[in-house]
Amino acid sequence: MSKTTTSRPRTGRPRTAASTIAGDQQIICAISESRGLSPIVGLAFVNLSTTEAVLCQISDNQTYVKTVHKLSCLEPTEVLVMITAAQPKSKLYSVIEGNLPHIRINPIDRKYWAETTGIDYIQQLAFKQDLEALKVAVEGNYYAICCFAAVLKYIELSILYSFPFHSLRITYQPADGAMMIDLSTIHALELIQNLRNAKSKDCLFGLLNQTQTAMGARVLKSNVLQPLTSAAYLTKRYDALEELTTKEDVFFAVRQALKAFVDVDRVLTAITLIPTKASIQHSEQSINNVISLKQYVKSISPIYEALKTTRSELLVDIFEFCSPESYADVQALIDETINEDITYQSQPLDLRNQRTYAVKSGVNGLLDVARQTYKEANADAYQLVTDLSEAHELALEVKYDTARQYYIRIAASELEDRNLPDIFINVFKKRNMIECQTLDLLKWNQKIVDSHHEVLQMSDRSIQELIENLRAEIAPLFKISDAIALLDVTASFAHLVTTQDYCRPELAHTLAIKSGRHPIREKIYTEKYVPNDAFATRQTRFQIITGCNMSGKSTYIRSIALMAVMAQIGCFVPAVYASFPIFHQLFARVSMDDSIEANVSTFAAEMRETAFILRNIDDRSMVIVDELGRGTGTRDGLSIAIAIAEAFVESGAFVWFATHFRDLAKILAERSGVVNFHLLVEMSEANQMKMLYKVAKGAVQEEHYGIALAKVVNLPPDVLRVAEQVSKKLTSNMEKRKKNSKTIALARRRKLILSLREQLIQAHEGNMNGKVLATWMKKLQDEFVNRMAAIDADAASAADESDEESDLGTETEVDVQAEDRSTSQGGGSQLEESGGSMEWSPEQRFEMTGALQSEAGDED
Repeated sequence: MSKTTTSRPRTGRPRTAASTIAGDQQIICAISESRGLSPIVGLAFVNLSTTEAVLCQISDNQTYVKTVHKLSCLEPTEVLVMITAAQPKSKLYSVIEGNLPHIRINPIDRKYWAETTGIDYIQQLAFKQDLEALKVAVEGNYYAICCFAAVLKYIELSILYSFPFHSLRITYQPADGAMMIDLSTIHALELIQNLRNAKSKDCLFGLLNQTQTAMGARVLKSNVLQPLTSAAYLTKRYDALEELTTKEDVFFAVRQALKAFVDVDRVLTAITLIPTKASIQHSEQSINNVISLKQYVKSISPIYEALKTTRSELLVDIFEFCSPESYADVQALIDETINEDITYQSQPLDLRNQRTYAVKSGVNGLLDVARQTYKEANADAYQLVTDLSEAHELALEVKYDTARQYYIRIAASELEDRNLPDIFINVFKKRNMIECQTLDLLKWNQKIVDSHHEVLQMSDRSIQELIENLRAEIAPLFKISDAIALLDVTASFAHLVTTQDYCRPELAHTLAIKSGRHPIREKIYTEKYVPNDAFATRQTRFQIITGCNMSGKSTYIRSIALMAVMAQIGCFVPAVYASFPIFHQLFARVSMDDSIEANVSTFAAEMRETAFILRNIDDRSMVIVDELGRGTGTRDGLSIAIAIAEAFVESGAFVWFATHFRDLAKILAERSGVVNFHLLVEMSEANQMKMLYKVAKGAVQEEHYGIALAKVVNLPPDVLRVAEQVSKKLTSNMEKRKKNSKTIALARRRKLILSLREQLIQAHEGNMNGKVLATWMKKLQDEFVNRMAAIDADAASAADESDEESDLGTETEVDVQAEDRSTSQGGGSQLEESGGSMEWSPEQRFEMTGALQSEAGDED
């Protein structure tokens, strides 16, 4: 199977990282795609010059724009495709050949594209420290793994090159211009599928999918899986959506026009394929495709008319794509061959008749004779049934389906007092109707089928000539299809926005949500949803959420992630006001289930996923973590949770960390960039707890809410009494070990100063001025002086204590060096009950940033 190379071996000094920029590297790429209409494309690049591999899987469209862009960015010297995609050439093969003519395409055998082989290669060749994280990254990316197997097998057999164990630098990259969301996050956030019921529409895609066309639904799904990261393009989508929601006439005209569209991608794909062998079935399908294409072309004009008055850039672009000039040549070709009154039909008999009379009369004299024969055979079949009805005094009804052709249907009530005559055969009862045929009807059915086939054969030459001409003009139709799909998605969002209380998000450096709601929960539950605020900047990027069971921690952090996804696909969000930074990666560690497939426990599963997050997180990431470390012992779980939280803080990412570890909130309270929140619970009456589902500042204060919840479910009194005694004793021992620290005072001062800096910046960038700004600055000054004085007083009281910090214990340890690193990275603070931070309510922060823009303008 191997072949020797005849080229001269390379000599000279080895390439360095700098030299690869010049493009003198040898990169082999394998590429494959799914069979769907919205193709999923897998790519695997192996750079033989730098011994690194890049895997990616892209959800693309019929024009393969993202795939071509990825190939253009990495510039492979050779592209491997399956031999089945080269003989005959697939659409992807043709697109690569046409857009990247300098790249050599090499077909190889299908057997080398094996998922198990690809996984084995990853296991053998990846760096050991990257292996577990890489397994999580590629999980579910079947096509990328198969491509990896193919490219390495090709290198082994054809280039005669192999890699030592654990020597290949392998990375998984998402498509450029899109947020990376890994498989476990997609499942955990229910982006595409409900966790409890796979058929339910109670997921983000089900909520947003109000599309009218199959193309629109596919584009929406691709966007949910790969949210956009281009602020300029998102702004265009927001403008288009806002215009559709404010112009009712345009909105209703667009929605009505979209209903007429067939599945364009399926039709265009079928037309571009060339069959290896002609058949009657292919002739039928060819006519069906031409009729569907005619319907598609006819449906474009209403969209063009509906968008004439639009002003937003995106809608204007779609309007120009749909101009008559774009498809005039296609329409002229169709009109030359196909009858004007032929339309797409869904009923089998209507569709067969449309196929029969699709080609215009006069094109072929023999075709007209065959049509007459077909018409007479149909009339004779109907006359036969009429004669039978009169002869046997029965009300007979003629029906048609593809399998049986014509058959007779009789109401069962017609035969209450007598038997069905023997002339009727193939009898069976269907509810209150009897379906049957006769020998004569079977003969006429065969004659009709023969006449129809004759018509198809005579029409086929004209149809195939038409299709051949259409292939040369079909490129604009793909672009129009993409434009229609995008319009459908935007109109779907507009339908949702007009029926729900959603707001247009802003793109900024601050995440600010006023009265935000969980979009899916709001749809499911009939009772009123309790909205919550969220506010995060670089100084308040790590938010610890505490609270008792069932208080709403998970729902709160998931709602923030879902709204971020909605904002980055161009949709409005369920809030009164919202602003988001552009996130390039979204991670969620929320499930608590064993992974049976991977043969790992709950704790092992969460550690694997967390390792993946830690290896890929950066300052452009959003992370939500729910109950990390609860799958193992309390001491080990807390230790690991603290270590991971420290790493998250230093990464600079926006993190929402829901936990039951109250000590975690205390230990990290003084870290720059860390803030504490909790979910309120009302426990005013004995043995009663009321969940308020409202976020409040600070860590949870109720120390024994677990025992309080146990009282609600009526555990035995003796058990509760012992539990309270043990809890009080443990709490007392912990309080005795607590100490003040100069280190803590220093951290509090730093945190207070960083908080002051952040608020001054926000005031400078906000809309306050004049008297309002002066009043606010005075209040800020007083607050800062008072809090700094409180910190100095605490530090003075601790002056007599030892400066030795090594024995302080886990409860109060603060890493000053980590503080310095976090400070240099822009770490900061937020609402804390300790004396070290500036306490401002979310409402005051919104006014400060100009988000609400309420009183400033009036008083000024």
